[in-house]
Amino acid sequence: MRKTPSIKTCRENLPATSCRPLKKILSAALVSAMALGGCGQGEDSVARVQQLADKGLYSEARQEIRNMLETDPTHSEAAYLLFEKERMRRIEMDFQLSEEELLPSIQRYIPDATAEDILAWDQQGLLESRVIDGERRFFNKTAYNLVHISDAAARRTDNYQRFTGKAPLYALHPHHREVITAETPPRNRIRIDYTLSVDPDAVPAGEIVRAWIPFPQEITGKQENVELISAAPTQFQLAPGDQAQRTVYFEKPARAGEPTTFQVSYRYESIARHTAIDPQQVEPVEFTPALQPYLSERAPHVVFTPELRTLSARIVGEETHPYRIAQKLFAHVDQIPWAGAREYSTIRNISQYAAHAGHADCGQQTLLLITLMRMNGIPARWQSGWEFSPESFDTMHDWGEFYLAPYGWLPMDVTHGKLGSTDETETWFYLGGLDAYRLIFNTDYSRPFSPEKEHFRSETVDSQRGEVEWEGGNLYFDQWDYDMEWEIEHTEPTTVASK
Repeated sequence: MRKTPSIKTCRENLPATSCRPLKKILSAALVSAMALGGCGQGEDSVARVQQLADKGLYSEARQEIRNMLETDPTHSEAAYLLFEKERMRRIEMDFQLSEEELLPSIQRYIPDATAEDILAWDQQGLLESRVIDGERRFFNKTAYNLVHISDAAARRTDNYQRFTGKAPLYALHPHHREVITAETPPRNRIRIDYTLSVDPDAVPAGEIVRAWIPFPQEITGKQENVELISAAPTQFQLAPGDQAQRTVYFEKPARAGEPTTFQVSYRYESIARHTAIDPQQVEPVEFTPALQPYLSERAPHVVFTPELRTLSARIVGEETHPYRIAQKLFAHVDQIPWAGAREYSTIRNISQYAAHAGHADCGQQTLLLITLMRMNGIPARWQSGWEFSPESFDTMHDWGEFYLAPYGWLPMDVTHGKLGSTDETETWFYLGGLDAYRLIFNTDYSRPFSPEKEHFRSETVDSQRGEVEWEGGNLYFDQWDYDMEWEIEHTEPTTVASK
């Protein structure tokens, strides 16, 4: 539930020379490691560049990278250094608002906003910004986010509706009650028509454009009967059904002055889930090898930092019951205001960021909840794709699953959060239940594709829009667009369970 589909400003490509000589260095394993934010041994040079970048000294960081690579073009950390350069470029794209431009931007939502308001909101920490080479620059979505994270600011808008207010399933809905009471889980058969279009002349004519379009996994009891209807080009490679981040892969030559397009259509069945959790039946988790990965740290986004340990202790207190702990953690993350997100590749530790930024989107909230769950001995893992609704609402979305003995793996969607109801089962629907309007592409984050990418990924964590590259390097989101059309073809009738 985040991210604009493309950014049509600041069209600066990675130089072809930054990728071509390093094809072997930029192997899939190394690209995956970069997505995880790590470095190899002897990482002092990368750490030095990162420190400069984190201080906002981008010119110095870029000069440091230039000096190191000119001195040693085969530098052992060359790929990491180049990604730091690319990361700075992406941050600059996300933070383009100058101080002079901020007030007019906010006045689009709050016409009577003043410079004094700006000062007050800034003092409250409501205006996300970065200082880059001595210039303070604000996040492009600062004005949009302000009315999401400040009730006082939202009250000054003219009939403005927050994002979650447009989503039918973010409040108690008849569908939730249908799922809870159904004898058999409700399911929807959904058709998807997806087109990815690379801008004309983004790639030289005759060069091969390589595209990865997300494709649904077949998951028993969650997402079934996945059927590919059509694809263009007709030659493609479909990743295995158990690929953690599944895609359909295409190649196509670019033609001068024309967009390069890729299309895929498919249908599948989305199956609702709900488990009536009896706290008296919950047992301690048996720490098996199969569960261990979902209890462990995984840098950089799932790390048990001192700050998160302190936060966890404050939330959990003396509670020892696994389900009650899960409820406390879920409720805490749920109260973090939703807001539009920076590109995930620009954030070094997403769970830490979500805990302290004062706002978070769905993936940031989910990674924070996963981290807190694991810290407390509750296995937790990622799931993502898109969500739809009984009406017209749709968006990219991230959620997760947690493990509760003896029930096994259960869904958790902390962005939908607690529903307003006097019935506990309805209130906690999304901690153990899920609606039948999901499209699951991913069962983990930051995992390689099949076939693997050769160059940097645009999205290093998730896979919901697609990825594109050519021989000269990755194509970032400002160089292509996508269109996702969906239709509910059939809704499986449900029978209410007898009491």
